[in-house]
Amino acid sequence: MKNLYVLVVLLTALFFNGCEDVVNVDLNSAPPKLVIDGAINWQKGTLGNTQTIRLSTTSDYFSSAKPTVSGATVFVKNSENTVFTFAETSNTGNYVCTNFIPHLNETYTLTVVSAGQTYMATETLTSIAPIKNIVQNNEGGFTGTDIEIKAFYTDPANEENYYLYKYKYPNQIKSGYYVDDDTFFQGNDFFSLSQNNDIKAGDQIEISHFGISKAYYNYMSVLLSIAGNTGGGPFQSPPATVRGNIINTTNFSNYALGYFRLCEVETKNYTVQ
Repeated sequence: MKNLYVLVVLLTALFFNGCEDVVNVDLNSAPPKLVIDGAINWQKGTLGNTQTIRLSTTSDYFSSAKPTVSGATVFVKNSENTVFTFAETSNTGNYVCTNFIPHLNETYTLTVVSAGQTYMATETLTSIAPIKNIVQNNEGGFTGTDIEIKAFYTDPANEENYYLYKYKYPNQIKSGYYVDDDTFFQGNDFFSLSQNNDIKAGDQIEISHFGISKAYYNYMSVLLSIAGNTGGGPFQSPPATVRGNIINTTNFSNYALGYFRLCEVETKNYTVQ
């Protein structure tokens, strides 16, 4: 019987040892694509003159690096052909404009020239309803024991409105995002809702509401369904090929990733009670 036990142990060891072979997966490397983080945000109560557009490229799946793009020409033009130049800061891939003039419902066109390719996108600066008040509910969630935070606003009547909500929590590296439209609350009071079950008393939460276009709402709906509402944020390189509104006018098939959008933003800070 002892010899039988030893035999079983040896066979088991050999079996598991055979299962430890390393499988090398040969992943093809695709040519890098330009990623344009063209987010123009106009915070309520500010001039909105300083804006930044970020250029980078995609990288291999297992790479943690996010290569930046330097030496590009970046500018934005309004409907009156006023040009706002974005100059790069110290080879960082960050292109900054300090004299931008935001106007609600104004149409702007972005132009990026990089590596002999010209990319363009057009979008309208969209307004946002002000946040009226923030309400805390200590009996939220499925269990009735979670803390929920609601930020209320009044949706403008007789017009289609689309919203992006951002909740920045102290216990998460990445912010939470989700989008909404006013189909079911046209002209009425409505709210954004925190989506974090780990909120506790004393937490400082930053709540931002963005007014967005219908096209950007559709783009974000697809992007967030892939990434999840905390999957890296909408202003980073997407985890899959999600086409935005940026067109390569030099070579249509060599498209860029990212989106050019202009939003009025309302931000409030709230301390959980």
